Amino acid sequence: MHPYHYRFRSRWLLPAPPRRVYAVLARPEEYPLWWPQVRAARTAPDGRSGSARIRSVLPYDLRVTIREMPGPSRGPGPDGVGVLRAAVGGDIRGELGWRLSPWGAGTLAEFEQRVEVVALPLRLMSLPGRPLLRLNHRLMMRAGERALRAALTRAEDGAPGPGEAV
Repeated sequence: MHPYHYRFRSRWLLPAPPRRVYAVLARPEEYPLWWPQVRAARTAPDGRSGSARIRSVLPYDLRVTIREMPGPSRGPGPDGVGVLRAAVGGDIRGELGWRLSPWGAGTLAEFEQRVEVVALPLRLMSLPGRPLLRLNHRLMMRAGERALRAALTRAEDGAPGPGEAV
C-alpha cells in the first residue's frame, strides 16, 4: 500500500433501529452535537455537500469537504439495510461510507474509509507516524461510537437525542 493511503474500518453496535441511526448519520452538520472530535460541520446550500473540522488526540485539525456520492446512498429499506456514501476532499481525499443493518433490536453500523493524505503536514507525518495516525483514527471512532450510543440511549429514556428538538 502507498504510504499516503489509508483504509479504516469500524463496526459499531448501536441500541436503536437502522432507520433512527440512519437519520442521525445522514445529518453530518449535527455531528458536533454528539461527537466531540467533530469540532465543526456545516452543510452547503445544495444540501448534498459540506465541510467539517475534526480533531482527535493529535494536535492537528483535519479540514475536510464532504460530498454525497450520486446513487449509492439510500435509507433502510424493508430489509432494514441502509447505505451512506460520500466523497471526501481537503486534507485527505477519497471515499467513506456507512452500511447499516439490523442487529437484534439495534443496528450494526459498519464504517469504511479509503483515503489518501493530501495535506503536507500529514504527509510528512505519514512515513514515521503511520501507527500513530491509525491509533488517532481508532480513538476518534471509539469516542464517536460511545457518544452516539449514549445519545441514542438518552433519547430512549425520553431526553432529546441527536437530531431531535430540545
